[in-house]
Amino acid sequence: MKNILSSIIKVGMALAITSLAAGPVNANDVKLGAKVYGGTCVACHGENGKGEIPGVPDFTSAKGPLAKTDAILLDHIINGFESPGSDMAMPELGGNEDLTEQDIKNVIAYLRATYQRRK
Repeated sequence: MKNILSSIIKVGMALAITSLAAGPVNANDVKLGAKVYGGTCVACHGENGKGEIPGVPDFTSAKGPLAKTDAILLDHIINGFESPGSDMAMPELGGNEDLTEQDIKNVIAYLRATYQRRK
């Protein structure tokens, strides 16, 4: 876990100077999002973002969840979501009732910085 966080921080720092479709990446948001992902999301979505449970969407796929807008992703995480073809829905707030909206925005920044394919 320590190695993955170190790599994530390096990726976040490098991406902080670039711009994605949603705007500039904030390295601190990515770093905070990595911590939340590691504590809440990793159990189902995995360290590699490809999913640990059948039916969990692959964050590395060009047609996967990261093809959606931040607003849609925020809604899916806050309210829960069941992907087409999945036998299990993601619970509201990823099952962590302590998550804030900012925590979720940080996770989205982390997901985009770490798994989204660049053109």
